Amino acid sequence: MKGYIKIILAAAGLIIIPVLLSPLPRFSNPLSTVVEARDGSLLGARIAEDGQWRFPAGYEVPDRFEKALLTFEDRYFYLHPGINPVSVVRSLVTNIKAGKVLSGGSTITMQLARLSSGNISRSYSAKTGEMLSALKMELFRSKKKILGIYAANAPFGGNTVGLDAAAWRYLGKPPADMTWAESAALAVLPNSPALVHPGRNQEILRSRRDKLLGKLYERNCFDSLTLVLSLDEPLPGEPKALPSPAPHLTDYFFKHNRGEKIRTTTDPVLQERANWVIRTHQKELSGNLIHNSACIIVKVETGEVLAYVGNSTSESTVRYGNDVDIIRSPRSTGSILKPLLYAGMQQSGDILPNSLVPDIPSRFQDFSPKNFDLGYSGAVPASRALSQSLNIPSVRMLRQYSPEKMLELLKKTGFISFNRPASHYGLSLILGGGETSLWELAGVYSSLSRVLNRYNRNGSYSDDDYHMPVLTPA
Repeated sequence: MKGYIKIILAAAGLIIIPVLLSPLPRFSNPLSTVVEARDGSLLGARIAEDGQWRFPAGYEVPDRFEKALLTFEDRYFYLHPGINPVSVVRSLVTNIKAGKVLSGGSTITMQLARLSSGNISRSYSAKTGEMLSALKMELFRSKKKILGIYAANAPFGGNTVGLDAAAWRYLGKPPADMTWAESAALAVLPNSPALVHPGRNQEILRSRRDKLLGKLYERNCFDSLTLVLSLDEPLPGEPKALPSPAPHLTDYFFKHNRGEKIRTTTDPVLQERANWVIRTHQKELSGNLIHNSACIIVKVETGEVLAYVGNSTSESTVRYGNDVDIIRSPRSTGSILKPLLYAGMQQSGDILPNSLVPDIPSRFQDFSPKNFDLGYSGAVPASRALSQSLNIPSVRMLRQYSPEKMLELLKKTGFISFNRPASHYGLSLILGGGETSLWELAGVYSSLSRVLNRYNRNGSYSDDDYHMPVLTPA
């Protein structure tokens, strides 16, 4: 009796040890860069370095697609330990009779093992390796995780890999929004992606999709009306262009977070509205030889970016560098720093709103500022000098306050682009002698709004209110 036990233990060891020593499937393929709005809708994507549309894995498989895939590929997925003995025996008998490999009896888990290894061989030794790897996978990963990894790495024809990329490229929607017919059409692709490629071999694709829909109906996945309507749905066609309502934001993340999926704070409705505004006004601006425009919308309370339009994308502006992200590009500040000077001088006690400031012809060494209307107002209250954006009083105020203190104030409020000494800018700093970006301006002015709101609420201040815009949720 003891001898039999030893034999059984030895046999078990011959099975268990190779299973434990076999590697867990890992995927190291380069990934696409995917940028999403706050609701998960697609803002843009950039292809992976190997030329494949392979979205970073989300591991969530919609219920309809899961039922369609398992019905087509592995209906006993939740019952077997990675290997389906019945399918293996049936395939072995079929192959022996045919004298060649016709059927592999592969489960979803075994297919995942083959995908991770990159081994396309259908030999018995390769199949044995897949079985061992599948057994180990089932020991260390949940069924849902295995299914999610498979869906994220399965081939869907051409250079499309993974369910997310396939749903967007073939259907123009996220997987969660797929109908039964769409789910069935995509579920049959990984089995033979080269043969059943959307846009080609439509009759083969229709035949397999419709047959699968029939099986789903037989398994009571939906009613007869849904079956009729699903059979009447059109097939996926040629790959579609991916949505790109925020191309410059996508380029930003492609540069800084390549190969990642980024969920942003962007509101998709507001993003489309901002795009419309830029497109509409760009037509008028072009008449005045202004060929670039940008828009950023920031939620004051949190600093979250709700819309990001880096430049006009109309065809008429292509020759004027509309691929440049104006939001991030340094531009002359013009008069936009005047409110900060006014606030700084009030805080330091250098002026009051009614303090008179000379608005007369002035010369500061080799610098002679002029007002926009080329006129003079004599002596004007500081508040009026600000509201009318008068240049000469502003320069006089900066001289009184000092460029050094002004530069210190700008850095304190969040500007980082003013990185040269005050002597470099001089008094022209207040009239556009320095450069900053729309990104920094949006951050500083939204910070000032938060400061005011806090003070109005409880009469206090907090350094936490000073920060740049936020692109991703905390």
